[in-house]
This record gives sequence, structure tokens and C-alpha cells, in this order.
Amino acid sequence: MSLRGETWWLVGASEGLGRALARAMADAGARLIVSARDGDRLDALVETLPGARAVPCDVRDRSSVEDAARRIGPVDGVVYLAGVYWPMRAQEWDTDKVEAMLDVNLTGAARLLGAVLPEMIARDRGHIVLTGSLAGYRGLPGAIGYGASKAGLMHLAETLHADLRGTKVLVQQINPGFIRTRLTDKNDFSMPFIMDPDDAARRMLALIEGRQVHAAFPWLFSLAFRVSRFMPQALYDRLFAPTRA
Repeated sequence: MSLRGETWWLVGASEGLGRALARAMADAGARLIVSARDGDRLDALVETLPGARAVPCDVRDRSSVEDAARRIGPVDGVVYLAGVYWPMRAQEWDTDKVEAMLDVNLTGAARLLGAVLPEMIARDRGHIVLTGSLAGYRGLPGAIGYGASKAGLMHLAETLHADLRGTKVLVQQINPGFIRTRLTDKNDFSMPFIMDPDDAARRMLALIEGRQVHAAFPWLFSLAFRVSRFMPQALYDRLFAPTRA
């Protein structure tokens, strides 16, 4: 499937994977609307994307999302990329940060869906891409808040797909591994197969064009997480959550 001539709304496009994906989709011929909280970053981005339009919005604010959706109007597709992250173990619980991760990563997506999905269903046409994470497949140490938010988002995508099968509204769930951004810069542990944003964006664009309902990358690294769902708890704990000395 080609995106050429289609209108896409990217939410969370001001930096990192979102910014790189915006460039990749523009190169593929899509007409883009890009959103994030930082209007200055968006303005700088659209200057590099012919025909692109910046519409700032805050996914934590329902009225802001709904207002942006009204200003934008019907679109062919939406990619939800907004996200926040702090590495956190249960022993370091910070309610403010946990709430922020759940609110932006999961509830923000629900606010966006509420603003665009009914119209797509009414005209029986649309394409929704929800960006999960390998951290969402099963509980990981140090992923309080973030892992739960991505697991919820992935479950939401699966439920939407189940409800909308047989319609012309496609819901994709794409789950990347580590990407070199200001978020992963917070990690103090090894990040296997870490990707640059441009590399991750190329892979994500290929998956969007391929219309695969559920996808994860990089393939070899993601295989371990997908297989982990079927592991007995004792084996999973030994491999993914060993006891600290």
C-alpha cells in the first residue's frame, strides 16, 4: 500500500521516532499534519516537510485533542507516537511519574481515538497505528508505569482490531525495541539491538505500508519477548527478572 496522496495525522511528532517517521512518510508522498505540545519544535519540523501542517495539541487534555481533530478534519490515517518514560522499580515508586506515563502513553491514545474513530467508522474508512513497545508483552524489572501503559495500549489495539474486522478501518499495533532518543538516554543498562530513529522510522513505515495488524521489530530481539508470553513463570523470572544480589 502506498501512502502517496493520503492525509496522515502524526501525534507525538516533535522529536525522536515521531520526527523521523514524519520525514519518512513525507518522502513517501503522504500529506502530513503533525502534533505535539511544543509548537516551536513542530514549526521547525514542518519547514523541512513540503506541504506539512503543524497543529499543536496536548494529549493529556481532552478538549485540546478534540479541538485539534476539529481543526484537522477527516484524515486517511493516524499514528499515535506520544509517550513519556522514566525507568522505575517498585522500590522507587513515584506516583506523579506513574500517572504521567499511564496518562500520556495510554489514556492519551484513548482521547485521540475518541476524536477520530467515530468518524472513520461512519465513513467505513481509516487507518490507525498505535505504537506499543516490546516492554508491553510481559512484566519487566524497572518498567513500573511504562510497561503497564504499553501493555494496555497493545490490548486496546487488539480489541479495536477484533471489533473492526470486516470493516475498512484498519488498526495496526507496532511494537519497536530500543530506539536512541532522549527517553532511552535515561537508561543505565545495556540495550541490545538499539536503533537510530531514522532506521526505526524506515522499518515502521514499511510495516504501515504493509498493513500488518501486529508487528514488532527488530525481529530477532522481539522474538524473545513474543516467545516469553508462553514461558512458565519460573523460567521467565530466571531469564528476564533475576533476583538482584
